Amino acid sequence: MKLRVLYAFMLLAVLEISAQAPEKMSYQAIIRSSDNSLVLDAPVNLKIIVRQGSVNGASAYEESHSATTNANGLVSLEIGAGNRISGTFKDIPWSNGPFFIETQVDPNGGSNYSIIGVSQLLSVPYALYAKYAENITGATASAPVEKDATIISFESTRNIATSDVGNTLECTKTATVTLTSGFSNMKVGETVNLEAHNGASLTVKAASGVSLNYTDGGTASFESANGNVRFGLLRKSGTNAYIISGQ
Repeated sequence: MKLRVLYAFMLLAVLEISAQAPEKMSYQAIIRSSDNSLVLDAPVNLKIIVRQGSVNGASAYEESHSATTNANGLVSLEIGAGNRISGTFKDIPWSNGPFFIETQVDPNGGSNYSIIGVSQLLSVPYALYAKYAENITGATASAPVEKDATIISFESTRNIATSDVGNTLECTKTATVTLTSGFSNMKVGETVNLEAHNGASLTVKAASGVSLNYTDGGTASFESANGNVRFGLLRKSGTNAYIISGQ
């Protein structure tokens, strides 16, 4: 059976409350078959490679996992907690990015990793970067402030809001979120997680004078099927400029 990784969604939340940086990150991937149907409740083997510099860059770390997709075709795992193949997760030089997560899958539970998906790690978890900085400078990094991400459900068209930044927008009906010009409450590099649920259609639209994926006034849409979820990630890349992934 030929499968493909449709979309890998990075969760950049700190996984432990500790003065020390946790040596792992949460990671999820939705797996679909070649006919675009979800692979449901099935055991799969995955290989995760952290590549540095480009999608074909040198491997900074590599590990394998055995996992099972859920009723929505989703697998969840923790990068840094798998079976190490090469490299050391704690020694990844996060300051020398960009970094990309390459996902390889064997749907038969073996080591024939014939399916490959690559997604850029758009931001590095603060605690991991702080730990790396401490290691190379000898400085003592203060513990990061723990922030619980909030899920914000909405059904109506509206503009992006300050409360959206760093949180998850959960669209449950057809709606549009507009990226307004001069929105300074979102800093460059900050992100908003996007979800379209159970047949909902979420559109992200840039206002005039605002670029989305390098297009002035650009749009991006997430169409979900009944009983499923579509994921996306919005990142501010500059003044009145945004990048969106997951389409």
